[in-house]
Amino acid sequence: MALIVLVSVGCDQATKQLARTGLMGGGTRSIIDGILVLRYVENEGAFLSLGARLPRPVRIVAFIAFPLLILGWIILSLARDKATGWRVILGFSCIAGGGFGNLIDRLLRGGRVSDFIILGIGSVRTGVFNLADLSVLIGCALLLASPLTSRQKA
Repeated sequence: MALIVLVSVGCDQATKQLARTGLMGGGTRSIIDGILVLRYVENEGAFLSLGARLPRPVRIVAFIAFPLLILGWIILSLARDKATGWRVILGFSCIAGGGFGNLIDRLLRGGRVSDFIILGIGSVRTGVFNLADLSVLIGCALLLASPLTSRQKA
């Protein structure tokens, strides 16, 4: 579990640093025929900038204090429950790694998270995100898949 969290945080922070040095103020870069687009933005909100216009004290609670509590709960729960399946452990580890990656940004960058990845085909595009967001998404997908596979085995 710790290895997955550390790899997730390390990859996230390394790519964010590369984005800050290589993309900040540099406009948009299209890669792979426009399917992958790199553009640096700083996000004070959550996914798709939700909550970015909330007052700063509310953002601190919603995007720093609450995630710290959730991440602590995830780690304690996984450490105590020895019967947890591998998909659940992997899922929560990915969520924790992504959560810590974005939390580091918020704590060190004045409440802002560095985002720089956009995916899409034609006019259908994602919002701007980072590897921490992707790690959380993968973790959620693993958690959603784990009850299905455990029910099928029963």
